[in-house]
Amino acid sequence: MQDIVLYCKSYRRDLKRAARLAESVRRYNIHHLPFYISCPAADLPLFKNVIGSEGVIFLEDEEIIAANSSLDQKAIDDLPGVISQQIVKAEFWRLGICENYLCLDSDSYFIRGFGKEDFLTPDGKPYTVINESMELRLFGALHRHAKIARHIDADSQTIMDIFGRTGRHYEFGPLPAVWNRRVWSDLAEKFLQPRGMNFYDAMKLFPAEMRWYGEALLKYQSIEWWPVETLFRCYHYEHQYREAKKSGENDELLKQVFLGVVVQSAWDRKMEYGYKRRLLSEFARAFKSRVLRRLV
Repeated sequence: MQDIVLYCKSYRRDLKRAARLAESVRRYNIHHLPFYISCPAADLPLFKNVIGSEGVIFLEDEEIIAANSSLDQKAIDDLPGVISQQIVKAEFWRLGICENYLCLDSDSYFIRGFGKEDFLTPDGKPYTVINESMELRLFGALHRHAKIARHIDADSQTIMDIFGRTGRHYEFGPLPAVWNRRVWSDLAEKFLQPRGMNFYDAMKLFPAEMRWYGEALLKYQSIEWWPVETLFRCYHYEHQYREAKKSGENDELLKQVFLGVVVQSAWDRKMEYGYKRRLLSEFARAFKSRVLRRLV
C-alpha cells in the first residue's frame, strides 16, 4: 500500500481542466507519486484520448462506489453533480491503494516541484489543512460582502452541531488537502454506521465533504495531526481573481508561497469542455428568438 498518492475526481465538462492538472503533475512531480484520475465510465475513453496515459492511472467512478456495498449507484447518480462528486472523492480510500491521498479538484494545477515532504512529515504523518478562512473573510469585509463570513460561520456551526462540538469555527480546505484513510474509516464505523447511515446519507444531511473529514478528525483523533495552511492559492470569486492579477499576482510570484493555483470552476467557464460550442448554440437561440419576436 502506498503511503501517499494524488487523486482527482473529474467529469466531461472539466476535461480541459483535468488535462491542465495532469500536465502540471507530469512537469512537477519530482518523486513520481502515483496520480489517479477517476471519471464516469461513459467519459473514460474521452479522458484517455485527450489526457493520455503518461503518469496517469485512470479509474471509473463506478468502481470506487462499488467498493462500498452500502451505496446505491443509481441514487448517487440522481444527486446534483456538485454533491455526487463529493461522495466519490470521500470513498476513494476504500480501494486500499494508499494510507493517504492528496485530493485535488480539476480546477487546480501545480506551479512548482513537489514531493512527499510537502504532504507528509519526515516520519510519514499527513499534514492537515486547517484554518479559519481569514483571507476570505478579509476579502468579504473589504468589499462589504458580509454574507461571505455569515455563510462560513453558518456552515461551520451546522457541522459542529452534528458532531456536538463547541468552540472556534474551522475550515479544512480548500482543496487540495491530504486525507487519511483511518479518518474516513472512523467516520464510517464510529459515527455513520451506528446511526444507520452511509456517506450518501451524510451528504444528504450536509453536503460538505471537507467538513465531514475535518470534524471527524477532531472528534476521533484517528491520527496525530499536523496543521498547515492552504497548499494552493485559491481564487474563489472572479472579482477576487481580477483584483489579484491587477495587483501583480502571477505564477512566478505565487510559487514562492504556494504549490499551485485553484481557479474555481463555478465562474471560470472558458475552461469548460465544449464551452465555445454551447456559447454559439446559446447565441443562435437568442438570435432566433429576437427574429421571431420581430416577425410576430
